[in-house]
Amino acid sequence: MINKFTGLVRRCVEDYDMISDGESIAIGVSGGKDSLSLLCAMANLRGFYPKRFDLHAVTLDMGFGPSDFSTIGELCRELGVPHTLRRTDMAHVIFQERREKNPCALCSKMRRGALNDMIKELGIKKIALAHSFDDAVETFLLSLLYEGRINCFKPVMYMDRSDVTQIRPMLYAAEETVINLVKNQGLKIVPNPCPMNGVSKREEVKELLVTLGMSYPALKNKIFGAMQRLPLEGWGAGG
Repeated sequence: MINKFTGLVRRCVEDYDMISDGESIAIGVSGGKDSLSLLCAMANLRGFYPKRFDLHAVTLDMGFGPSDFSTIGELCRELGVPHTLRRTDMAHVIFQERREKNPCALCSKMRRGALNDMIKELGIKKIALAHSFDDAVETFLLSLLYEGRINCFKPVMYMDRSDVTQIRPMLYAAEETVINLVKNQGLKIVPNPCPMNGVSKREEVKELLVTLGMSYPALKNKIFGAMQRLPLEGWGAGG
């Protein structure tokens, strides 16, 4: 199972030229199913990929209360991947001090900045994020429905302000495939304590896709294919 999943990751990496020989890559690991799956796949890929690369897992504690991240550390030790955990008070800032009406947007911005700072302190300039096939389709629809834009995050994105490159090697892995890998590997999920978990606009779009999928078979595949064929900026290399 892990080899098949790693094959999806490798194809995405090669389609979008995500890895350079001899570089170090951080992996954002929250403890959710997606990030744990990416961690396992990248560690597996490291063992046989023609281009040599090192890995370093990074985790942000958002400060929602007591959270046990020890299982992430244990998995990293098993995989031979260094792990750095940083504790923050982001939850307090977002929900108590700022009382944001749209907390997800601010949270995303703060997490991105904190992760960039972390990896630069480690001497790393590239980070792998665990956005999946479903995340890409949902983000595309979120932008279309709520912003009136045809847009999505890029498979590879260089951020000049921070001098950090983001890569998303899991874009060919559907959520169902991720769930099966987690079960197969017996991965221990760290519960998400965020009060917005399951009630955000993303969740609304997820439910909309399920409803539409009943009438329009393979809808997600068609949307994803359209994103590559348009192509959206940065998406044209796949196919």
